[in-house]
Amino acid sequence: MRVWLSLLLLGLAGLAGAQAEPVPKHDMAAKWLTRQAVARPLAVAASFDAKGRLWAAWVESGQLRVAQSDDGRHFTWPVLVNPVPETIAAEGESRPQIALGDDGTLHVVWSIALAKPYTGHIRYSRSTDGGRSFSPPITLNDDQAEISHRFPALLVDGKHVFIAWLDARDRQAAQVAGEKFAGASLYFAESKDGGASFGANRRFAQHSCECCRLALAWHQARPLAFWRHVFDGNVRDFALAQLTEPTAIQRASDDAWRIEGCPHHGGSLAADKWGGLHMVWFTQGQTRQGLFYRAYDGKRFSAPIKFGNDAAQAGHPVVLATGDRITVAWLEFDGKANRVWLMQSKDRGRRWSKPRMVASSEGAADYPILLDRKGKPRLVWHTEHEGLTVQDLAK
Repeated sequence: MRVWLSLLLLGLAGLAGAQAEPVPKHDMAAKWLTRQAVARPLAVAASFDAKGRLWAAWVESGQLRVAQSDDGRHFTWPVLVNPVPETIAAEGESRPQIALGDDGTLHVVWSIALAKPYTGHIRYSRSTDGGRSFSPPITLNDDQAEISHRFPALLVDGKHVFIAWLDARDRQAAQVAGEKFAGASLYFAESKDGGASFGANRRFAQHSCECCRLALAWHQARPLAFWRHVFDGNVRDFALAQLTEPTAIQRASDDAWRIEGCPHHGGSLAADKWGGLHMVWFTQGQTRQGLFYRAYDGKRFSAPIKFGNDAAQAGHPVVLATGDRITVAWLEFDGKANRVWLMQSKDRGRRWSKPRMVASSEGAADYPILLDRKGKPRLVWHTEHEGLTVQDLAK
């Protein structure tokens, strides 16, 4: 039996709004939980498998649901990942993640909101039978404290599963000791058996921005992370580091953005088959402002290239590498409609096409998602009015 994914999600949005209960303005905990419970479920996770089928994960009534589509329009009946409803974060920078292993195993990760504002746990489940059923969800953060463990990122390569997130345990320990601590920390859990088990949590960086999503990419047989870091003087620029091998943090941008607080605006990272890295990000620094792209060949960074219309609030960029083609997409809002813009390079970032608008919606919209389908770029975008759409960007 097949259903329209967009109808399921749009129906839920109306139901959630009707069930929302007003809370006193001074009750921050109640406001926090209410916001998570009634958040419009536009934040969709998506991934293509080796056969070119699209898998999507979304939140409905406190449950993560997964369905598959052969054509990007009609989906199979969704399967519940967590039978017991949870308060799942599914908006903006914090959203569920889905990825597939080479053997077809489906991996999903999400964060749940706890009673205390801005706190949460990282949850994980997998399917080894083609999405027909999922394992009982487990909590990956091993400290279990009622602090922030949120904004998960998922990376899968064969039997290796890496899940990283923003974690407040070091900040909490510093506060108990009466010490200052800027930002949060980056922790990860690793599985070497396809998600059947995970090792202990490991920290790979301190002083990350608290609410900007991090990006992961598989690079030269090692997992690499790209995130907004809090450098000396409360400068919030981007950094690169390997997850599994302790190395010095490498500064990836020099924008000199001094800001007291998190801008909720993470970056995106892609690795090409030649070993090159491609990154995009947003900044309002002293050195530069707006959206930027740059490449890294392992020895040097290219000069940042500015893109997007600042007057249209250009933001939330994503980058994808498919062969020599590099695709960059981002969101703009002109006062009436949300629009997805695109630019592409066919020579690994040396020369770029003129930016063009590829999708538009006058309702609420999720961030654009770029995916690799059999070596060709696809845009996945979920909006309030149009539902989930998939667009071929290789034409």
